[in-house]
Amino acid sequence: MDKLYIVLPAYNEAENIGEVVTQWHPVAEKINAEGNFCRVVIANDGSKDNTWEMLQELQKDYPFLIPLDKANSGHGATVLYLYRYAIDEGADYIFQTDSDGQTLPSEFWQMWESRTENDFHIGTRGGRQDGASRVFVTKTLRLVVWLMFGVWVKDANTPFRLMKVEPLKAILKVIPEDFFLANVAVSAIAVKWKERIAWYPITFRPRQGGVNSINMKRIFKIGWKALGDFRAINKSC
Repeated sequence: MDKLYIVLPAYNEAENIGEVVTQWHPVAEKINAEGNFCRVVIANDGSKDNTWEMLQELQKDYPFLIPLDKANSGHGATVLYLYRYAIDEGADYIFQTDSDGQTLPSEFWQMWESRTENDFHIGTRGGRQDGASRVFVTKTLRLVVWLMFGVWVKDANTPFRLMKVEPLKAILKVIPEDFFLANVAVSAIAVKWKERIAWYPITFRPRQGGVNSINMKRIFKIGWKALGDFRAINKSC
């Protein structure tokens, strides 16, 4: 029996969270019906709207949903929090996506069905629909990763990834707990360590509701700080 945790960070996602749970819970239902174990874990990252209250209500109708509540620490730190939660719960595999409705559960199955063939299954966002500024950030991150780690990563920050726990655990040991660009670091280290990685083209839709909490000014501020953090991480791995 394989034990999978589907993990999603959520911050001010009241407009999306109901639909996202409705879309992803059937994935858990199918995996459990096949004799494996799956839970959908959504961590409310100190939302200022009623995301947490909605999650508590949704749990009554969706038995494989586990809502968690935590103080606000940002997207990357919440992703790392979820990874460590799943590891502590005995996960064999962790799948991460976001709570804004931009990804499609139907595209998860290509990864799950090939889960034993590679350690990391990561989506690549070709023809993404969330704006030119986001495409620019992705391309810039690719260059920064190459400069800092000496590796070329197709799409370092994709929030659509299935990972085996054992190699992920080793990578998490060299990433600070509060690191904002968590998935970028995971991807870069996995490529640098020559882990078995498969890349999958995925659909990446516009945000389905609400407003993205990260604007370009904040992105550049985070990116500037990340340069020093990446240097430190690279030295330790």
